[in-house]
Amino acid sequence: MKKFGLSKKERIKREKEFDLVFNEGRTIYSNSRSLKAIFYIYTSSEASSKAAFAVSKKAGNAVWRNRVKRLLRELYRTNKYIVLDSLINKSVLIVFSLNSVSQKTHPKISMNNFKEDVLNLLLKIRKELEAKSIIN
Repeated sequence: MKKFGLSKKERIKREKEFDLVFNEGRTIYSNSRSLKAIFYIYTSSEASSKAAFAVSKKAGNAVWRNRVKRLLRELYRTNKYIVLDSLINKSVLIVFSLNSVSQKTHPKISMNNFKEDVLNLLLKIRKELEAKSIIN
Protein backbone atom coordinates (compact mmCIF):
# COMPACT_ATOMS: atom_id res chain seq x y z
CA MET A 1 0.00 0.00 0.00
CA LYS A 2 1.42 3.36 -1.00
CA LYS A 3 1.75 5.93 1.74
CA PHE A 4 -0.02 8.64 -0.23
CA GLY A 5 -2.02 6.55 -2.70
CA LEU A 6 -5.72 5.74 -2.68
CA SER A 7 -6.17 2.46 -4.52
CA LYS A 8 -9.43 0.65 -5.19
CA LYS A 9 -8.67 -1.64 -2.24
CA GLU A 10 -8.78 1.40 0.02
CA ARG A 11 -12.26 2.50 -1.05
CA ILE A 12 -15.57 1.25 0.24
CA LYS A 13 -17.32 -0.29 -2.77
CA ARG A 14 -19.52 -3.13 -1.50
CA GLU A 15 -23.05 -2.66 -0.30
CA LYS A 16 -22.28 -4.88 2.73
CA GLU A 17 -19.55 -2.49 3.84
CA PHE A 18 -21.80 0.56 3.42
CA ASP A 19 -24.57 -1.18 5.39
CA LEU A 20 -22.09 -2.06 8.13
CA VAL A 21 -20.90 1.54 8.43
CA PHE A 22 -24.36 3.09 8.35
CA ASN A 23 -26.01 0.55 10.67
CA GLU A 24 -23.21 -0.19 13.16
CA GLY A 25 -20.96 2.84 12.79
CA ARG A 26 -20.53 5.91 14.92
CA THR A 27 -21.09 9.46 13.64
CA ILE A 28 -18.75 12.31 14.52
CA TYR A 29 -18.82 15.94 13.41
CA SER A 30 -15.97 18.34 12.73
CA ASN A 31 -15.55 21.27 15.12
CA SER A 32 -17.17 23.66 12.65
CA ARG A 33 -19.95 21.07 12.05
CA SER A 34 -19.59 21.48 8.28
CA LEU A 35 -18.43 17.85 7.76
CA LYS A 36 -19.34 14.57 9.34
CA ALA A 37 -17.78 11.13 9.27
CA ILE A 38 -19.42 7.82 10.00
CA PHE A 39 -16.88 5.18 10.93
CA TYR A 40 -16.83 1.55 11.98
CA ILE A 41 -13.86 -0.10 13.70
CA TYR A 42 -13.45 -3.86 13.62
CA THR A 43 -10.76 -6.38 14.51
CA SER A 44 -8.83 -7.95 11.66
CA SER A 45 -5.51 -9.65 11.09
CA GLU A 46 -4.44 -6.96 8.63
CA ALA A 47 -4.60 -3.28 9.59
CA SER A 48 -6.38 -1.35 6.85
CA SER A 49 -8.43 1.74 6.27
CA LYS A 50 -11.20 2.11 3.69
CA ALA A 51 -12.97 5.34 2.87
CA ALA A 52 -15.93 6.61 0.85
CA PHE A 53 -17.13 10.12 0.12
CA ALA A 54 -20.83 10.95 -0.13
CA VAL A 55 -22.49 14.20 -1.13
CA SER A 56 -26.29 14.52 -1.29
CA LYS A 57 -27.99 15.68 -4.48
CA LYS A 58 -29.61 18.42 -2.41
CA ALA A 59 -26.19 19.98 -1.76
CA GLY A 60 -25.69 21.26 -5.30
CA ASN A 61 -25.41 20.42 -8.97
CA ALA A 62 -23.31 17.49 -10.25
CA VAL A 63 -20.25 19.60 -11.09
CA TRP A 64 -20.14 21.10 -7.58
CA ARG A 65 -20.76 17.73 -5.87
CA ASN A 66 -18.01 16.02 -7.87
CA ARG A 67 -15.59 18.81 -7.02
CA VAL A 68 -16.38 18.43 -3.32
CA LYS A 69 -15.79 14.67 -3.49
CA ARG A 70 -12.52 15.21 -5.37
CA LEU A 71 -11.33 17.68 -2.72
CA LEU A 72 -12.33 15.36 0.15
CA ARG A 73 -10.57 12.40 -1.51
CA GLU A 74 -7.39 14.42 -1.95
CA LEU A 75 -7.40 15.64 1.65
CA TYR A 76 -7.98 12.11 2.94
CA ARG A 77 -5.32 10.66 0.63
CA THR A 78 -2.63 13.06 1.82
CA ASN A 79 -3.54 12.76 5.51
CA LYS A 80 -4.62 9.14 5.94
CA TYR A 81 -1.39 8.36 7.79
CA ILE A 82 -3.00 9.99 10.86
CA VAL A 83 -5.39 7.05 11.09
CA LEU A 84 -3.11 4.37 9.64
CA ASP A 85 -0.39 4.96 12.24
CA SER A 86 -2.76 4.00 15.07
CA LEU A 87 -4.14 0.82 13.45
CA ILE A 88 -2.90 -2.28 15.29
CA ASN A 89 -4.89 -5.43 14.44
CA LYS A 90 -7.82 -3.15 13.66
CA SER A 91 -9.44 -1.95 10.47
CA VAL A 92 -11.66 1.01 9.94
CA LEU A 93 -14.34 1.94 7.41
CA ILE A 94 -15.02 5.67 7.05
CA VAL A 95 -17.69 7.56 5.09
CA PHE A 96 -17.14 11.31 4.83
CA SER A 97 -20.09 13.55 3.97
CA LEU A 98 -21.21 17.15 4.14
CA ASN A 99 -23.29 18.37 7.05
CA SER A 100 -23.98 22.08 6.66
CA VAL A 101 -22.25 22.96 3.38
CA SER A 102 -24.11 23.43 0.13
CA GLN A 103 -23.66 25.16 -3.20
CA LYS A 104 -25.88 28.00 -1.99
CA THR A 105 -23.74 28.69 1.07
CA HIS A 106 -20.37 28.01 -0.64
CA PRO A 107 -20.63 28.55 -4.42
CA LYS A 108 -16.83 28.69 -4.83
CA ILE A 109 -15.36 25.74 -2.98
CA SER A 110 -11.65 25.12 -2.38
CA MET A 111 -9.44 22.78 -0.43
CA ASN A 112 -8.99 25.39 2.29
CA ASN A 113 -12.71 25.14 3.09
CA PHE A 114 -12.31 21.52 4.20
CA LYS A 115 -8.69 21.02 5.23
CA GLU A 116 -9.10 21.81 8.92
CA ASP A 117 -12.35 19.83 9.14
CA VAL A 118 -10.92 16.67 7.54
CA LEU A 119 -7.86 16.81 9.81
CA ASN A 120 -10.12 17.30 12.80
CA LEU A 121 -12.24 14.26 11.87
CA LEU A 122 -9.18 12.08 11.28
CA LEU A 123 -7.76 13.05 14.68
CA LYS A 124 -11.06 12.18 16.37
CA ILE A 125 -11.10 8.78 14.66
CA ARG A 126 -7.50 8.24 15.74
CA LYS A 127 -8.47 8.93 19.36
CA GLU A 128 -11.24 6.33 19.09
CA LEU A 129 -8.82 3.79 17.62
CA GLU A 130 -6.31 4.40 20.39
CA ALA A 131 -9.03 4.07 23.01
CA LYS A 132 -10.14 0.75 21.48
CA SER A 133 -6.53 -0.49 21.47
CA ILE A 134 -6.18 0.22 25.18
CA ILE A 135 -9.46 -1.55 26.01
CA ASN A 136 -8.69 -4.67 23.94
